[in-house]
Amino acid sequence: MTLAPPTNDRGITTLTLDSPANRNALSARLVGELTEALAGCADDDTVRAVVLTHTGNTFCAGADLGAPPEPAAFVALMRAIVALPKPVVAQVTGHVRAGGLGLLAACDISVAGPRSSFALTESRLGLAPAVISMPLLPRLDPRAAARYYLTGERFDAAEAARIGLVSVAAEEADKALVPILDGLRRASPQGLAASKELVTATVLDSFNQHAEDLIARSAALFASDDAREGMTAFLERREPSWAL
Repeated sequence: MTLAPPTNDRGITTLTLDSPANRNALSARLVGELTEALAGCADDDTVRAVVLTHTGNTFCAGADLGAPPEPAAFVALMRAIVALPKPVVAQVTGHVRAGGLGLLAACDISVAGPRSSFALTESRLGLAPAVISMPLLPRLDPRAAARYYLTGERFDAAEAARIGLVSVAAEEADKALVPILDGLRRASPQGLAASKELVTATVLDSFNQHAEDLIARSAALFASDDAREGMTAFLERREPSWAL
């Protein structure tokens, strides 16, 4: 399993990414297990909200280059998080890279601890943040999106909060979650579903309008010569041929 067994505490179900050996990378297996678990939460009347967290020092390292999911399956997972009629709260205490930022941006609320770091590294691999743009761009400050999409620079939790990627940057993520989860427990299921529908409308519109094009664009990039060189260089821990 790449996902730990779900736990439930007073209506809050916690789903834990549990594949630290590959830094919780988005494998076909992880995407499938998480999609199935979310569907179970949607159908369970005892679930008021979902917390998505992780083991190890990495929330998600992006695509698993050895066993990647189909782009359409990953898009379906992100859309399932956005469309779930229950809030999804991300708790991040480690690193987030590339596709992991799409998973994070799909969540409704997110709390990041001081050891968190973030980077959109696709451009350095001959790729682009294509499908993850659907949840990312509606949430990010446009100038910040341009900078980090293009440069691949790493940034911290405070910057992630400033640009709209996360809701709260906290010294203690566990403590920061307490009032958030308390508020969700006090809300009615109908009130949560209706309120979430309002705040996710723009993100869902992005999926509805752009999913087909961005899936095709992502597949073309992954099949390119630049991407082969970029991913080979990454795996061999060397600079790609274009580095100056």
